[in-house]
Amino acid sequence: MIIPELPINEEFRIEALKSLGILDTEPDNEFDEITALAAYLCDTKIALISLVDSDREWFKSSYGLSTKEIPRNHSFCAHAILEPNNPLIVRDAREDSRFNNNPLTLDGTVIFYAGIPLIDKNGFVLGTLCVIDNHPKELSDKQLEALKSLANQVVILFELNKKNKDLEKIEDKLRKRNESLREFARVISHDLKMPLANVITTSDLLKLKLANDLDKETSEYFEYIKQSSFSMSDYINDILDHYESDSLVQNKPESFKLNFLLKEIAELLSIKPDCTINFPTSNPTVECNKSALKQIFFNLIGNSIKYNDKEYININIEYTEDAMFYYFKITDNGMGIPDEKIDTIFKLFNTANTTDRSGNKGNGIGLSTVKKLVESLGGYIKVRSILGVQTKFDFSIKK
Repeated sequence: MIIPELPINEEFRIEALKSLGILDTEPDNEFDEITALAAYLCDTKIALISLVDSDREWFKSSYGLSTKEIPRNHSFCAHAILEPNNPLIVRDAREDSRFNNNPLTLDGTVIFYAGIPLIDKNGFVLGTLCVIDNHPKELSDKQLEALKSLANQVVILFELNKKNKDLEKIEDKLRKRNESLREFARVISHDLKMPLANVITTSDLLKLKLANDLDKETSEYFEYIKQSSFSMSDYINDILDHYESDSLVQNKPESFKLNFLLKEIAELLSIKPDCTINFPTSNPTVECNKSALKQIFFNLIGNSIKYNDKEYININIEYTEDAMFYYFKITDNGMGIPDEKIDTIFKLFNTANTTDRSGNKGNGIGLSTVKKLVESLGGYIKVRSILGVQTKFDFSIKK
């Protein structure tokens, strides 16, 4: 038996192998299917996806062999990785000086061996896809080509697994960052709301106290201070709602009547006599995340009221469903949205650059929150609009 030499780039090869994060992981169906197919195509008792570590050969997938690893000194694959551009074919290990005294040969486990080196995108040989039998054998050209194709698929799976792990790390970092941002938004909103409330109250008191001494221009200044404070308060609330939407979607589904929920929202919005909201005639029972759906409708109905320049506001809410989704449609007779703004209104801090019914400009947070909630609930949302005539929002929620 000949102990396999080390590749000249061994240190970097081991680093590339460990960077995959695949050593000592649990079995995966994707890899097990490849070894089963390799054994079937080559008509062998054993097929392995082996990774040659510093002092061992570890099997990511083993078909027909219960052992999970062997010493590197006994490894046929450690010989195969020395010539990465050529498959290692051993017809009869008993007649090969490299393997004739190998314990695996002596116990009859490995007599025939065929290994295809697994080469990553940087040229490092990680291990092999190999087939093994307990008697002398040869592979046809078609079998060898099939084995090479399967080896390529193994390398692709390695790369995909690594990318998935990298994405999981990025998602974890983003999740922690979002948690920090959410906490920051909560603290800031709390710290700013009280001073804003004081500004509003103080300006009202001053205006009342100085009522007999105020000219028209000064009164307008007081009103400007008050309205600006209200706008800032709304802005803070919207930011908080946006970051709280992540926790909102964690609520468990519950069963409720849709029209009862819509009436609650209408009461919260303090609907005036010049506004009519037409609810679905059937008052359907819906089972989903009630709190999230309430926030979605609250924002959309609120926008239909705010961005309406008609004497009488008319809002129609429609409902349908199928086996997979609930579908909702909100149509208003408002200002509409310019065509060039349709594709951007769901982006955070993007607005249609129009003022609302009271002359105030939006902050571009509400619709971003709506889209975030809808997609978190497994649905989609789209908008269609005719400028000066109507706006229609269609969205779905997965059952």
